[in-house]
Amino acid sequence: MKFEYDKEVDAAYIYLQYPIKEGEAKKTIELNENIILDFDDKGKLIGVEILEASRVINKKIILEAQAI
Repeated sequence: MKFEYDKEVDAAYIYLQYPIKEGEAKKTIELNENIILDFDDKGKLIGVEILEASRVINKKIILEAQAI
């Protein structure tokens, strides 16, 4: 698992499989306007995108992700 945070767009991505190769995410489901799930061709969850991440993720975790 890997966690990345992009401060410029306030978005986080949680890789449940890393790396995710281009085209590997075959299905995307938008749970709500801020949570997006990516699945592979077998229906396995491979990643989660969180928009407006600073509103829902602990600031310490975001700072640690930025330091990596």
